[in-house]
Amino acid sequence: MTASLDAVERTALLTAALRAAESKRPDRLYEDPYAAALAGDIGPELLAEVRAATFPPGRERTLPSTPDYNAIRTRFFDDYLQDAARDPAMTQIVLAPAGMDSRAYRLDWPSHIRWFEVDRPAVLAYKEEQLGAAARPRTDHRRVAVDLTSPDWERDLCDAGYDPALPSTWLLEGLLYYIPEPDTHRILQRVAAISAPGSRIAADIVNAAALTLPHMRGLLDVFSGWGCPWLFGSDEPEELFARYGFDVRAVQPGEEGADFGRWPDPVPPRSVRDVRRVFFVHGKRS
Repeated sequence: MTASLDAVERTALLTAALRAAESKRPDRLYEDPYAAALAGDIGPELLAEVRAATFPPGRERTLPSTPDYNAIRTRFFDDYLQDAARDPAMTQIVLAPAGMDSRAYRLDWPSHIRWFEVDRPAVLAYKEEQLGAAARPRTDHRRVAVDLTSPDWERDLCDAGYDPALPSTWLLEGLLYYIPEPDTHRILQRVAAISAPGSRIAADIVNAAALTLPHMRGLLDVFSGWGCPWLFGSDEPEELFARYGFDVRAVQPGEEGADFGRWPDPVPPRSVRDVRRVFFVHGKRS
């Protein structure tokens, strides 16, 4: 089944492998008992390549620590989604793309939440196979097997029970740096069009320099070699999301609320140019 996943989809196996590794740490930021199964055989191989590039033996690390970044990102969005779900008026959570996410299975959710996982059919089929019949979601869980580049994925989502007239919370995790800039704008525009006022959104995005800095080459070459190069970054994510009616904050790993005692590097002020950055964007539709 893994053979049917394309290059970008296979990065979801890397994420699962990172979550499986984090779950084994005594100082883990979360526990994902499903991650190892979802990573399969390929996920650990991809993680080994990333580790080799990030932590070269006998040399100082110059690349961002992918394991620490992924741990912080996962925990940050865990907390964000659970905070959103505590609002009785927030009844819909959409993961687009869902990848190998297991939050519907590993976290508790209020009974009023309806959970939508949007991703390509091959991804959701692989995921269902790896989880097995014993895995049960802890919420009203709907799979929406559709490509986000299709002209009418919104219809599939609504057919699964999504109501555009009600507030929703969207998570675009591990997506925006893999798609060209026009596709980023298209996705945000389409999400905004079916998000009622008061809806929330969260995403991660890199800055433009992260795509070009020479010292990032080692990591960028790994992803390019897999056939899924990083294609888009934004130095002003607040402005990007504001274009589509979302009032957001952008916080960097290591800053208050996005550290959890794990970010190993300094966080330069936003005024400093030509440094790599990653942002966790989160906010509401006005």
